[in-house]
Amino acid sequence: MVAMPGAPKIEMDFSHRHLYAEMARLDVLLQRTILALESSRSREAQMGGLVISRAEVEGFFSQQQIDGDLQAAESLNEMYRQAEIGVQEVCLDAEAQGVTPRLMQLGSAFRLNPFEYDAFLMCLAPALDMRYERIFGYMQDDATLRRPTVNSILQVLINESDERMRLMLTFLKNNRLLYNRLVHMAAEGEDHGPLLSRQLKADDSVVAWLLGQYEPDQRLQQFIELYPPYPTEEDHLLAGEAWQAVSDAINGQAVALFHGPDIGIQIATARLLAAAANLPLMTFDIALAVGAGVPTNEALTTAIRDARLTGSALFVQGWDVCLTAGGPTPDLVKLLFGASCPVIVSSEKMWHSHGIERFDSMLRITLERPTYRQRLDFWNFYLENVNFPVAEGLDIQPIASQFSLASRQIQDSVATARDTALQRKDVIQPRDLISAARAHSSPNLSGLAQKIEPRYEWADLVVPDDQKAMLREMVQMVKGRGVVMEEWGVGRKLKTSAGVTVLFAGPPGTGKTMAAEVITSDLGLDLYKLDLSTVVSKYIGETEKNLGRIFDEAQSSSAVLFFDEADAIFGKRSEVKDSHDRYANMEVSYLLQRMEQYDGVTILATNLRANMDEAFTRRMQFIVDFPFPDEDERLHIWKTLFPDDLPQDSDIDLHLFASRFKLAGGNIRNIIVSAAYLAAANGGKVTMDHLLHSTRREMQKMGRLITDMDLTY
Repeated sequence: MVAMPGAPKIEMDFSHRHLYAEMARLDVLLQRTILALESSRSREAQMGGLVISRAEVEGFFSQQQIDGDLQAAESLNEMYRQAEIGVQEVCLDAEAQGVTPRLMQLGSAFRLNPFEYDAFLMCLAPALDMRYERIFGYMQDDATLRRPTVNSILQVLINESDERMRLMLTFLKNNRLLYNRLVHMAAEGEDHGPLLSRQLKADDSVVAWLLGQYEPDQRLQQFIELYPPYPTEEDHLLAGEAWQAVSDAINGQAVALFHGPDIGIQIATARLLAAAANLPLMTFDIALAVGAGVPTNEALTTAIRDARLTGSALFVQGWDVCLTAGGPTPDLVKLLFGASCPVIVSSEKMWHSHGIERFDSMLRITLERPTYRQRLDFWNFYLENVNFPVAEGLDIQPIASQFSLASRQIQDSVATARDTALQRKDVIQPRDLISAARAHSSPNLSGLAQKIEPRYEWADLVVPDDQKAMLREMVQMVKGRGVVMEEWGVGRKLKTSAGVTVLFAGPPGTGKTMAAEVITSDLGLDLYKLDLSTVVSKYIGETEKNLGRIFDEAQSSSAVLFFDEADAIFGKRSEVKDSHDRYANMEVSYLLQRMEQYDGVTILATNLRANMDEAFTRRMQFIVDFPFPDEDERLHIWKTLFPDDLPQDSDIDLHLFASRFKLAGGNIRNIIVSAAYLAAANGGKVTMDHLLHSTRREMQKMGRLITDMDLTY
């Protein structure tokens, strides 16, 4: 948060003078009321401080003693006229200096009528001077009543009894003083009793503001930030050139809706809009407030009050928490349009709410995810302002292209990379930025899919040269998509998404998962593996919901999504013979649609490419076949997978295993692991016997026959 500068001294000098003048006027009103009460009240017995004496109260008023006769009443009338003149003089002096005292600002901002203004002044008085606690106790003939009650306010401020019932409505919860949370019942949450006996107090945040400092409600202070009307270089960078178009579109609209995935861009745009109107911007995260247990309506009402109090435009983020199936409730929309200050509501997604009055007049503006060029500018800006050395010649372009991060994720990534380099006592290296970008991209995806830490590199991958070349081309496409799709304009005319869709086809164990790990390691991205057989549901529509949650969460992560067991959802899409066939085809179409919309890499793995129809394969950018390895390739796999540190006999013949047993890489891995455990329990070294025994078990598991001859060496 950029801290709001303190209120100008001249403003607060006049504000304090004005408060003193108004309290002097209130003193006369109180004396007048006490004088009237004296004629009808019997003398009280002194009870050791439980009763407030008249003498004590007389001492509180420095201007004149209360004598209780006609001369005193006439004197009080003259004193009141003088007090009013004193208030007017302060106001005129302030006006001459171009200043409006804060109590007057409050009255104007909330359109208080004279009675409401004076009622608020009575509720405010005990917060400014404790003598009023004793005065109100004396007036109400009860030392425990230290705040004005509705009855005492009516006694002080009105003379005609026929006005009493009409003005009692002022203190109902839907009228200005309580509705705007300017005052509260003095004992919140308790049974307040009859309306006339309820005590009232000025809100603490309002009191603090009148004294010269803005302090949000204690329950909301973690979720409200107040920015001065002076946009920064960062604001201009994040908002880009789009904010002017937004400004032209808003053109005096009272309520606008921003939606999009980048809250940093939204706030920067809102700050520029507010600054153009010479207004501070107050941001309020309603989702966090509601999550902390503050009721939605109460939280929004308080934020709107503070925006009006401080003369700010209000930016409400996290609005999605307020949405039901049909949109926000009518009372929330009423709050927005009744705010009497500019309001911008922020949500991640567009929302509509038909049938709610005035909703159609709300301006809806889409602020898209930052482009590659914007991300590149964001990375460079935050690296330049991190106040920490970076590696010479650091090329941020591949990172900006590979990670589709929001502005705040980029800022946090730079900060994390700085901390990592600081611990290492080194400059920021590319690996620090890549690691940080991965850490800040969609941390919730791990709850929906299995995160795999890549263990393999290109040298470990045993596939034909053409397939390996195709995989490298895939990596180059991901690294260069920012330039090609955005800088060169390919995405505007020829392709709607920067995503990469891939099909890996081949028998089990032929290296599909390893290939996914290799390309993910090269790209520096995260790899998430999903078993489609667990995603598919027998219930209509559930499969699409499951897939939707995965892609929604992955959108900001740029992760590689590896869908294994794609045969669970794909097959030759048959002619529609019944409802099951129709919904199965809909699931396939939905997955293809989301894959094409996703800006990351999506890999589908299948054991049976023959089951894929031509219409489906045509929509894949890459189709990589993983053939069963021949003898030379199997030998390479055996050598690659055998750990260098694994204790082994010198007579182990890997050529024998490669030539005699036609196994895929996954089976070979299982055999080596099993043999290592056998060795740990017997001898401490892997021997030919261990490997042959493990091979027998693997072949049996596969349902393949193996003879004693196969196990000789």
